[in-house]
Amino acid sequence: MAVTDRVKPRRAGGPSLPPEGTKGVRRLAFSQQVSKWDVKLSPYLYISPFFILFAVTGLFPLVYTAWVSLHNWNLIGGQGKFTGLENYAFVVSQPYFWNAVGNTFSIFVLSSVPQVVIALVIAAVLDANLRARTFWRMGVLVPFVVAPVAVGLIFNNLFADQFGLINEMLKAAGLDPVRWHSDSVASHLAIATMVNFRWTGYNALIFLAAMQAIPRDVFEAATIDGAGRLRQFFSVTVPMLRPTVIFVVITSTIGGLQIFDEPRVFDQSGLGGADRQWQTLTMYIWELGWGQRNFGRASAVAWLLFLIIVVIALLNFLITKRIASQGGRK
Repeated sequence: MAVTDRVKPRRAGGPSLPPEGTKGVRRLAFSQQVSKWDVKLSPYLYISPFFILFAVTGLFPLVYTAWVSLHNWNLIGGQGKFTGLENYAFVVSQPYFWNAVGNTFSIFVLSSVPQVVIALVIAAVLDANLRARTFWRMGVLVPFVVAPVAVGLIFNNLFADQFGLINEMLKAAGLDPVRWHSDSVASHLAIATMVNFRWTGYNALIFLAAMQAIPRDVFEAATIDGAGRLRQFFSVTVPMLRPTVIFVVITSTIGGLQIFDEPRVFDQSGLGGADRQWQTLTMYIWELGWGQRNFGRASAVAWLLFLIIVVIALLNFLITKRIASQGGRK
């Protein structure tokens, strides 16, 4: 075999030589280019499933709902003529819409505010040295696992106007029974109790996870300085939980303004009472879409609800951030 037919050996201490000719040089250049693309594009490919899923399940329905709200869209006939903001003008002029707005905010305030406070207290108790801590921590999550319909049926019987357990206890205490399904404030309290029953334990576990991330040295230093458990909770634990509190407040706001399951199953008709005294915005959307079969108006209410949630969430974020910044300066 001739010497020229042999493969040239690699130089000691250096990279292997590419095959002779322009084809080998192009192959090496292409592989280097692919390596550069891999370095630049790999991070985006890793996070792309979230954005793809969000675009399919979140962004597209939002944009499509806006498109439907600008048309005369019927469940049977489908897309009709372009109406512009006519659906919005009609919805805003309806008294049922503003009644639903008031009911939504009332139930939201009665449920979200006590929910956050009680969740903080439960998380502080679970963070202490309790016996069977795992059992109690799993126990607070049981109401969240129960189906919303089951919770609604149970509490519907508990708050029944006649022969309900709550009214029977009030009678035994010498008090007058409450018309839970007739009075607006009473119905809002009953529904808020259902919401708090389901979501307080879930938020408590979020607070508990944040509490366990606080270094134990901070509490030991506070104990040495003479601070008791109550003083440590308000002066150490709560200030260090500000980011988590902001997160829980914003998520509770979004969930509270979108409440549907609990008021929907609070009675058999599902319209929010005889006088719509606990009909929320989501229930009004359901009535317009599936009751009156007018998807255009239902989509208009859905977009108005979206704008309300965005405004309230931004206000909550700014307020809680301002409180956190003032507490940090102090």
